[in-house]
Amino acid sequence: MFDAHRSSAESSKPLPASSGYRGENDDRRSPANAEVDEPSEADGPLQVDRARGIDDRELLDSYSRAVVAVVEHVGPAVVSIAAGTRRPGAAAGVVGAGSGVIFTPDGYVLTNSHVVHEATDLGVTLTDGSTLGATPVGSDPATDLAVIRADGTGLPIAQLGESASLRAGQLVVAIGNPFGFQSTVSAGVISALGRSLRSGTGQLIENIIQTDVALNPGNSGGPLVDTRTRVIGINTAIIRMAQAISFAIPIDTAKWVVGELLARGRVRRAYLGIAGQTRPIDRLAARRHALSASQAVEIISVEPHGPAAIAGLREGDLIIALNERGVRTVDDMHRMLVGWPFGDALKVGVIRGDRRFDVSMVPVEAL
Repeated sequence: MFDAHRSSAESSKPLPASSGYRGENDDRRSPANAEVDEPSEADGPLQVDRARGIDDRELLDSYSRAVVAVVEHVGPAVVSIAAGTRRPGAAAGVVGAGSGVIFTPDGYVLTNSHVVHEATDLGVTLTDGSTLGATPVGSDPATDLAVIRADGTGLPIAQLGESASLRAGQLVVAIGNPFGFQSTVSAGVISALGRSLRSGTGQLIENIIQTDVALNPGNSGGPLVDTRTRVIGINTAIIRMAQAISFAIPIDTAKWVVGELLARGRVRRAYLGIAGQTRPIDRLAARRHALSASQAVEIISVEPHGPAAIAGLREGDLIIALNERGVRTVDDMHRMLVGWPFGDALKVGVIRGDRRFDVSMVPVEAL
């Protein structure tokens, strides 16, 4: 950059000690007076912090090495998924397309439910360009996760890590196939943890990972990976018209769902046989019944012969607790019923009019 003062300043600028020149005021006994060569502007933004011994170029190289290591280790296990339907006498239809990650050598692939849901014709493409047929194993729309199996053995795999110890600001890498572009890599950081996101069924998915990684249609189902080359999430959603906001399902949730899908082909959830909505509780009623919460779940319909009907619950009843744990919203009930052992009685706290009482019911498996 041109400096108008530079030509006049250069005539009085001391020469470096290495030139052998000794001026009248040259004092070699005082290190404090020694000249230090400043980095030239040609060096650009990559400067050397001599006080701390840090070279920005080395830091950039470390960042690049971390991303490259992820791509080299996990990239071969990331597949492109094409999902369609075939009906007798009709042309094949397209249901969805996205990404997935192989987690066993015999071809089990973890992806999003919305990518493969209702698909009858599946195919996966590996990074080397080879294409394999695939069959559905199981799908869980409530968590937007699914498992399919590719027709192959000895396939490259990715290691599933843990998401419980993640921290905001942590470097993460996403690999997928946006808009059909194979093996696209995006890097960023974890922006926040503990987010909640609605699935296609309306149920709440907990502990969602928010990142600033650039995702596009086609990235769905691809892995989110940490710098130790472990899969810590499955990319699932973006907010359209927003920049640098994307979401991934934590791998701890995914591992539990995978276990259920491999064992049964679906995730079993307890069912009470009611439909409900969140409703505010009158202050006087809350004080009368010593409730700390200001909301409860109001029953708006009861399925005949279901667990709630057998227990004697009615429309208009307010559910305030399950097994003596306070309930404020329908999401609270869903959260508590996940993993409830079938056949075990459940204690339900109810308010009907001015009366508070408990009933016992045995949840059944939701179909």
